[in-house]
Amino acid sequence: MTHDHGHGHEAHAASHAHAHSHRHTGGHSHAGAGHSHAPADFGRAFAIGIALNIAFVVAEGLFGYFGNSMALIADAGHNLSDVLGLALAWGAAALSKRPPSAHYTYGLRGSSILAALFNAVFLLLAVGAIAWEAVLRLFNPEPVASVTMMVVAGIGVGINAVTAWLFASGRDSDLNIRGAYLHMAADAGVSVAVVLAGLVILFTGWTWLDPVASLAVAVVIVWGTWGLLRDSAAMSLDAVPRGIDPVAVRDFLASRPGVAQVHDLHIWPMSTTEVALTCHLLIPTGAPGDGFLIELAHELQHDFGIAHATVQVETDPQTPCALAPDHVV
Repeated sequence: MTHDHGHGHEAHAASHAHAHSHRHTGGHSHAGAGHSHAPADFGRAFAIGIALNIAFVVAEGLFGYFGNSMALIADAGHNLSDVLGLALAWGAAALSKRPPSAHYTYGLRGSSILAALFNAVFLLLAVGAIAWEAVLRLFNPEPVASVTMMVVAGIGVGINAVTAWLFASGRDSDLNIRGAYLHMAADAGVSVAVVLAGLVILFTGWTWLDPVASLAVAVVIVWGTWGLLRDSAAMSLDAVPRGIDPVAVRDFLASRPGVAQVHDLHIWPMSTTEVALTCHLLIPTGAPGDGFLIELAHELQHDFGIAHATVQVETDPQTPCALAPDHVV
């Protein structure tokens, strides 16, 4: 098969992304390496969130122990897991900004995907411990300091709500930040449940509501974490990111002038915020030139959020490509 040859150019896309086309002798044509806007820096949010939650975990654990509240102890354990999760997400966010190296040619961008996956798994493991303790206490209810339970959990509502708010702006664009946001938002809701349980216990003496509230904690965590687990697991397996329709991308590529066939199309996440694409385009009329590749890179970035695209141009339909069949990877 023949390939596009020549020298490379660089152009600035309207979205401030950079679209490159490099044409190497005997090699492939690269359209793209476009870079989207850098993800917002949530370093300050992570620092504040971790500090607030460490202080609260210590206070909640102590009051839960001395107040004999399983609900507070369970919530403190969950908050501790969130502190670890926040620290991991913060570390991954920092690592993802490191430049590429000879061995890590994409840098360490994928660490944000691993952090999101670890966060989801870690939270589900914490749920098991919380639920087990709650079931044991359900069959052996003990007196609870309901007023202490309400006051401490009420403080938790405020702390978790503030921390969730710090991450709210990035929850739709970064799975790693979304994980931090979901944890904090779920914690705020859980703390509300603990306050309500304490209020009911105060007036009714129904101590069994304490472990029931703990089980409610477990249900909320599972509900909030399942989507994070599903998305992070899919990303770690190089699945097409949610929000990108691979059929629409293929149709777009096939509709470009002169393109007779699109094959070996792959779309995968480089990180929780960046997407890459590779494909082969059969153009029987001949190599389309740098302008075509630059415009293609810009449109993929603008229309689909795919900032790093590598395109191999083939011009001879009589020379079959070994990667053309759909079942071949």
